[in-house]
Amino acid sequence: MTNTTDFTAMFKGVMGSFPVDTSAMDGAFKSTASLNEKLSTVALSAAEQSTAVSNKWAADTLAKLTDMAKAKAEPADYAKAITDFASSSAEVAAENMANFAEIAKKVQMETVELMMAAGKNMSEEAQAVATKATADVTSATKKAAAK
Repeated sequence: MTNTTDFTAMFKGVMGSFPVDTSAMDGAFKSTASLNEKLSTVALSAAEQSTAVSNKWAADTLAKLTDMAKAKAEPADYAKAITDFASSSAEVAAENMANFAEIAKKVQMETVELMMAAGKNMSEEAQAVATKATADVTSATKKAAAK
């Protein structure tokens, strides 16, 4: 009866000849964690700034409503108060929308800068890993061929 070749042992020997470098995975994890931290900082900063604009807008609106709600001596004064409130609200709305646009613009610019830097770093890291892996595989192949 013929013996079957033990492919498991053969594959273990072949795979054992090729080194596995986990430092590339460690580096990728650290790079990703660093990028996530920076992106989170940008997002949280934008949320904080947006909240500040919203809170100020709400406080200003409530102060103007308080002035508008006060009793007036003449009926025409009510119409003037409403008109003043409406025009003031329109001005403040335009100003606050511009503030929100500036925050969004800043977030966009910072995000693009981070992504560009991350892409450059990842490209450099990938090139270094590929070069090292090629050298390791070539060395392992030569060792395996010499056996």
